Amino acid sequence: MKAKQLLTNWRIILLVLFLIFAFLTIKPNPWNDGITIRSVDKNSAAFEAGMHSPLPIDKPMQREVITQINGINIKNVEDFELAVSDLKINDTLLIKTKSNYEYLGDKRQYHLFSKSLEYHVLIDEQSATKVEERYNETLNAFVNETIVTHLDIPQKLGLNVYNSPKTNIKKGLDLEGGTRVLLKPEEEVSIQDLDIIISNLKQRLNVYGLSDIAVRSASDFLEGYQYISVEIAGVGKEEVENIVSRQGKFEAKIGEKTIFRGGEDIKNVCRTPDCSFPVDPSVGCRGDKTQGYSCTFSFSITLSKESAERQADATRNLQIIEGSYLSENLDFYLDDELVDSLRIHSNLRGQAQTQISISGPGVGRSLQEAQVSSAQNMKELQTVLITGSLPVKLEMVKADTISPALGQEFLTNAILVGLVSIFVVAAIIYVRYRSLKISIPIIITMISEVILILWFAALVGWNIDLAAIAGIIVAVGTGVDDQIVITDEALNGENKALNWKKRIKNAFFIIMASYFTTLVAMAPLWSAGAGLLRGFAITTIIGISIGVLVTRPAFAAIIENIIERE
Repeated sequence: MKAKQLLTNWRIILLVLFLIFAFLTIKPNPWNDGITIRSVDKNSAAFEAGMHSPLPIDKPMQREVITQINGINIKNVEDFELAVSDLKINDTLLIKTKSNYEYLGDKRQYHLFSKSLEYHVLIDEQSATKVEERYNETLNAFVNETIVTHLDIPQKLGLNVYNSPKTNIKKGLDLEGGTRVLLKPEEEVSIQDLDIIISNLKQRLNVYGLSDIAVRSASDFLEGYQYISVEIAGVGKEEVENIVSRQGKFEAKIGEKTIFRGGEDIKNVCRTPDCSFPVDPSVGCRGDKTQGYSCTFSFSITLSKESAERQADATRNLQIIEGSYLSENLDFYLDDELVDSLRIHSNLRGQAQTQISISGPGVGRSLQEAQVSSAQNMKELQTVLITGSLPVKLEMVKADTISPALGQEFLTNAILVGLVSIFVVAAIIYVRYRSLKISIPIIITMISEVILILWFAALVGWNIDLAAIAGIIVAVGTGVDDQIVITDEALNGENKALNWKKRIKNAFFIIMASYFTTLVAMAPLWSAGAGLLRGFAITTIIGISIGVLVTRPAFAAIIENIIERE
């Protein structure tokens, strides 16, 4: 009879419902094979075939999963690398995926169940070849030759993948690998400007083709500084620094007159292979091994009518020199530094031209390094032209990179420490009470709190990192302490004149006092240390709140049932 009362108790029902919701949200699936698409590079062969990067709001288990390439089953990253290692020019890959959605134009249509999709990815010459300079003894000069290198083909495929996740829990950089950058505005900014900077950075990173991004504000109350924390999984330190540290103020000038700026003055930036060239075939690369190499990129843009009119006004009175060029160049400045100059043909004098070509250099000690630099610089400049400049310059305070292998080691150790902690706590509790009727509910409540904290993280997309794991341990430890207080007050309360229900109420008075004390202690950590302890503080607050509102009342109901039965 008492057991039936326990199962119909509203506090127990509430805990069970929360646990059911938790499993539905987390969706644990230890048998989930395949590789998940982290991002798809713009202008790549995969992008041209219709493959797209996941949206930031997508849950890990909701993302598109590659299951087969040319009939070969893909179960992990090693299978993927092996499947694309022997690609050649004009090869067509048949890539099969599992997806919860499909693209219809610029929109996505979701499916209730995963749908199988197929993509025919063509490795064309532009994606698979590169220009290399070689010395021609007949001409006694360096000449550009187009040679095939299959080593570049997997990179040009444009798929950034990782082993498919087993749950909807997002792992932070400490466990997933990636880069964390801490930025500080060079001058004090308002809250509104800080929001603009964060929004612009998110847009830049999304335009750049990156996903698994966390950009948030942080502050140091002790020093009074404002910071911006940027975390990106699966991306190297240098690439992130180049994107986020620049103010990105792009200006095109004729003489001292500004013709257009990045952002609103730009209506369209070409990023397709027909009008965007990481190495301009008409210019190519130049140099040698002793002095280094230089390559030139080029792509076309479409200006606004206002910018085209400014260009016409600025060129209307210029003189024609050297037969067919105007006396002033179109100079490109990025963050107030001259990056390139274009000569203006006399046919454009006084003409409102909306279509122009942008070019710039890429340099390196080797030819391949110069080609990579040219492609990288083009991609960054295209991003700045699309998104515009930041309100202020940002100073790079700190940058950390964690390898995926190290992250996996951290995760393994964290799980091991968690299991050992549960075992030790279970042993101590049993020694303390010598009763499984009390020890088992405490262990179940402790595990329930861990599940509910992970449920909340999966629900809101909060990343679980080492700091968050520390917060979980603190929250669960506080929970065990509160459960012991409830048990001792109910069974062995000092005030024997009170019945056990009154003693449980006294226990909850102690628990609530401890709860609010912990809240006050965690509040400074929310922002202390430039916000780097935020994960610890938030996870601890969430954990103890779940405990006070859900798990500890349920545990008290179990203790009440035990006392009534005895």
